[in-house]
Amino acid sequence: MAAKKFTKADIVDALYEKTGMSRKEIRTIMDLFIDEIKDALMRRQVIELRGFGTFEVKVRKARPKARNPRTGETITIRSHGVVAFRSGRELKQDVWTISDDATPSKK
Repeated sequence: MAAKKFTKADIVDALYEKTGMSRKEIRTIMDLFIDEIKDALMRRQVIELRGFGTFEVKVRKARPKARNPRTGETITIRSHGVVAFRSGRELKQDVWTISDDATPSKK
């Protein structure tokens, strides 16, 4: 069973509890942080967050023949960018022990 979603609002609340900063300040900082990541990706920069992972834009090649699975219609797809994420070593090690029957433990 999939875990409950952890939203931006949940992160704001968690940081509020840990720091005592105002929720408005935390939300502003998070929005600025996300905007910086988006801007860097739009400039095709690789974003490395040590211990967490790396974000980068990869370009998918155009395909002259693809099929819309819903309608079966043949369509042409232009080359386009997609965001790729590779988890860092620490994150990989931290989540390695998670299984369907185990609950994640906090450090």
